[in-house]
Amino acid sequence: MFGATSLGNLFRAIDPQEKSRIVEQWVANVAPPIVIDSAGKYGAGMSLEVIGRELDRIGIPKSNVVISNKLAWRRTPLITAEPTFEPGAWFGLEHDAVQDISHDGILRCFEEGNAFLSPYAADLVSVHDPDEYLAAATDDSDLKKRTTDIVGAYRALERLRDDGKVAAVGIGAKNWQSIQWLSNYCRFDWVMFANSYTIYSHPIELLEFMNRLSNDGVGIINSALLHGGFLVGGDFFDYRKIDAVVPSDAAKIEWRNQFWSICREFDISPMDAACAFGRQPKAVNAVAISSSRADRVASHVQSVALTIPEPFWTALRNERLIDNLP
Repeated sequence: MFGATSLGNLFRAIDPQEKSRIVEQWVANVAPPIVIDSAGKYGAGMSLEVIGRELDRIGIPKSNVVISNKLAWRRTPLITAEPTFEPGAWFGLEHDAVQDISHDGILRCFEEGNAFLSPYAADLVSVHDPDEYLAAATDDSDLKKRTTDIVGAYRALERLRDDGKVAAVGIGAKNWQSIQWLSNYCRFDWVMFANSYTIYSHPIELLEFMNRLSNDGVGIINSALLHGGFLVGGDFFDYRKIDAVVPSDAAKIEWRNQFWSICREFDISPMDAACAFGRQPKAVNAVAISSSRADRVASHVQSVALTIPEPFWTALRNERLIDNLP
């Protein structure tokens, strides 16, 4: 699955011609159907617009594309110096975005997203980052209301699925425990874990939950395997800029330095190692990869298929960089 955050200018503004080349490389490097993940939040709808425009320019049949649109945010006018959602993460935007999670709100997001994607439309839909929506609750009463909002949104999405307007309903979130909690209220066809099961962080409790979901027939997509590019040299970790003066950030940098050292010893790229680790669990059906450069798409696709020799994993375990997972 190709992640499309870069088409919405995450972390830096990308030249429109480069975005065109990125989409062209998606098409060139995988057999159809091409599976793409985006969201109304990505560039306040910019990512969706680029996907629809570029696929149409190339002339890709609708039957050769599967698009996932994570719903929760709608475009609004930009009236401040920078967008108000995730300040400092998105660049060069001409619009802002507002959260709209409820039964009717999610339908508004769905309709707007399809308008941006036109002549294409979303096949996979979900509520985007419900963990953050719940975490913003001010008290128990507000938490109850927000839970009702999310459940109502899923009732609307389930109706879209039952009416044949979408193929499947899922959830995408950074906090995997919120997915676990919401699974008591909602019936998911698929789940996307972001920044959750990676070579850097892989709690055994999450692996057990993934196995239970898989046994129940729920598809699992593992995404954000590089923690926002940090593991391959980026300055952001999970949408937040790293500050080496902060002890917890300094520890992350030290982990990365040790990780890179072992990668050099075995002549394995950090990208290849992260992708291989992220797709290892039997419960994982797909991994989402994202690139801001067209010339890296082919190598990223190859990374997903590579087999890493066992001595490399042993070396990481010996240095206590990864846990001894089953």
